[in-house]
Amino acid sequence: MIHRLQEIINLCDLEQIALHEYFLRTEVEVSGTSEEEVLQHMEQNLSVMERAALQGIEGVRSRSGMTGGDAKLLAQYLQSGNALSGSIYTRAMVYATAVNEVNAAMGVICATPTAGSSGTLPGVLFAIRNHLKMSRRDQINFLITAAGCGIVIGNQASISGAEGGCQAEVGSAAAISAAATVEACGGTPSQSGHALAIALKNLLGLSCDPVAGLVEVPCIKRNTAGVVIAISSAEMSLAGVKSRIPVDEVIDAMGKIGRMMPVALKETALGGLAQTETALKMAKQLEENAYIDVESISSQKE
Repeated sequence: MIHRLQEIINLCDLEQIALHEYFLRTEVEVSGTSEEEVLQHMEQNLSVMERAALQGIEGVRSRSGMTGGDAKLLAQYLQSGNALSGSIYTRAMVYATAVNEVNAAMGVICATPTAGSSGTLPGVLFAIRNHLKMSRRDQINFLITAAGCGIVIGNQASISGAEGGCQAEVGSAAAISAAATVEACGGTPSQSGHALAIALKNLLGLSCDPVAGLVEVPCIKRNTAGVVIAISSAEMSLAGVKSRIPVDEVIDAMGKIGRMMPVALKETALGGLAQTETALKMAKQLEENAYIDVESISSQKE
């Protein structure tokens, strides 16, 4: 597989194929599996995302008690007709929150590209698919394009919060979702590249600072914001707006920023929001509750 996105875009332009066609072909060649098997695997991933979204909208609560129920609130707000941002943006926020709340509640999700950023991509896809009248295969192609772009980002920079901060997780998720959205709207591979660059640029430097070390606060709401960045980046690119910095240079910059970040801002909960007064109180309360639960279980066994 080619490791530079612009080279892939150039090849797609030369062969007059879409990004998903290149990535599907490459996956078949590299993995040794058949095209049918790849498509079936993506169908399974799509189904997992759909079940998680529905579960989250119905309402879930994490075991810590810190998060849950926000997707349901957003869904009710959308249904009220008062949403300022329009149905697609707000709908994307509903789905993104729902999926990531299911992740926090220890439910089954599809990492896109990570569990902590699992809400962004399905949030975007589920918000646009009816509007674009996307077939099931169209939706699978969306996943293939996003997955391929995610592999490129992972190879060039990182998709790990522990290695690159949240810019590598939600940032990458928003970027690959933007690229796939452009293709779903009939845009060119080059426009997908610009959308990816624009989305990622807007999340460069984002720290990974989970409260109490749990993938809940502020992770879930960052997924919710990520869908807005993804869709707006796609729309800018479709309108003809270009990233002044080439896409591969943006990806490289993200990787370099991640390596420059102090350890305290990379999933250790030693800095950022995780060290605020309220966050420390929450962490202490969770620790005390866990101690009480252990003591209770031990006394019952005796």
